[in-house]
Amino acid sequence: MMWQTLLGILAGLVAVYVVLLLALWMYARRHPDTVGMKDALRLLPDLLRALRRLAADRTVPRGVRIKLALLLAYLLSPLDLVPDFLPVIGYADDVIVLAVVLRSVIRTAGPGPLRRHWPGTPAGLRIIERLAGMPGGTVPSRTTEHP
Repeated sequence: MMWQTLLGILAGLVAVYVVLLLALWMYARRHPDTVGMKDALRLLPDLLRALRRLAADRTVPRGVRIKLALLLAYLLSPLDLVPDFLPVIGYADDVIVLAVVLRSVIRTAGPGPLRRHWPGTPAGLRIIERLAGMPGGTVPSRTTEHP
């Protein structure tokens, strides 16, 4: 009886995981112009340096630094929601998590800290800003409202 319950729970978790994989795959197919894989891989060293610098910057709010530290741990961890060897969706989960956290960071801290700590080229920064949901790589003015 207990084994049946455990197998039912496991089957449910597998089903939820498959549904999430399908949703991720559909998202990656619908938004292919966000950031290309080649651009993302080329920018990765600069992005990791910028994230590390932002996480260490005491002028950035503590909640933002915690999000950045968790993001870095996720990106550097060998364990992923989706294994990286799967085509398209293998790295898509990393890009989506990165985009969500960057959007949150920029909404909270504003664009200044990212621009201040960006070690790469201006073109690379524009790509990162586009990934973070800023139209045309330009940042909307920061509001004082908090979500």
